[in-house]
Amino acid sequence: MAATKRKGTNSDSDGMNARVWLYSILLTLQYGAQPLISKRFTRREVIVTTSVLTCEIAKVICALILMAKNGSLKKLSNEWTLVGSLTASGLPAAIYAVQNSLLQISYKNLDSLTFSMLNQTKIFFTALFTFIILRQKQSIQQIGALFLLIMAAVLLSVGEGSSKGSSSSNPDQILFYGIVPVLVASVLSGLASALCQWASQVKKHSSYLMTVEMSIVGSLCLLVSTTKSPDGEAIRRYGFFHGWTPLTMIPVIANSLGGILVGLVTSHAGGVRKGFVIVSALLVTAMLQFIFEGKPPSLYCLLALPLVIISIAIYQKYPYRVKKKES
Repeated sequence: MAATKRKGTNSDSDGMNARVWLYSILLTLQYGAQPLISKRFTRREVIVTTSVLTCEIAKVICALILMAKNGSLKKLSNEWTLVGSLTASGLPAAIYAVQNSLLQISYKNLDSLTFSMLNQTKIFFTALFTFIILRQKQSIQQIGALFLLIMAAVLLSVGEGSSKGSSSSNPDQILFYGIVPVLVASVLSGLASALCQWASQVKKHSSYLMTVEMSIVGSLCLLVSTTKSPDGEAIRRYGFFHGWTPLTMIPVIANSLGGILVGLVTSHAGGVRKGFVIVSALLVTAMLQFIFEGKPPSLYCLLALPLVIISIAIYQKYPYRVKKKES
């Protein structure tokens, strides 16, 4: 009887490991390919807010389907409250909505590898805000890794500001519409990530429910912003789907599935596996950019890439441990 129980436990563990590997591989491919997909299939005429809103709607639909499949959707009517939802998801959702808009702007003005590498600075800001909000400390090795990451970001900023091989020939446009938006988005990502971690620890929200709530709140915030924003004016003048083609849905759907996968990887495997996913995604981005654009990485990217990989690997491998007091 005990042997049968152990066999069943091992089988469940193997099944979970297989799912974690599947989620990780899919997220690696999505995360690495997203900048390239967005640049290739999203025309410059597309209004940023429309693609973000469509992505949020797609995320809600995907999450609801998955909740219905695993049976958690039936329990929602008894457990869900508006106050609890706004407390857990309202602020992070508003922050993520702004972040997504900034990322969409940056996609169009940076090459894919540089975007992906600068986007990794969100790990530093996540560590900073988790310390401020949750009082989670960093080890000496982790602090050193964060400094390596900053060095990589500086290298990329200098390289992109002076490089002639970038997606735009105007250095000011590269800086203010490429580098600055992705770095501000990284700060916002760190803040929102810390708030989500607080919500999951206190409120015990599932990843699917958080996705639904944050997407809805974020979409409402974006809709309100269109009353005054340039994007709102452009939507009223040219229409919601101005510049869209059927192919524009490819990056939208890919991005929405990536949002679902992030929650799954984090909940099932934790931050260590997600760190490996981030590193692998950088390599995927570099490979795809060379294969499909025929553009080798710049010298600054080649110098910064190992710094990013080493810093993330060290940060994930040497977490802070509380020292035991000697008796």
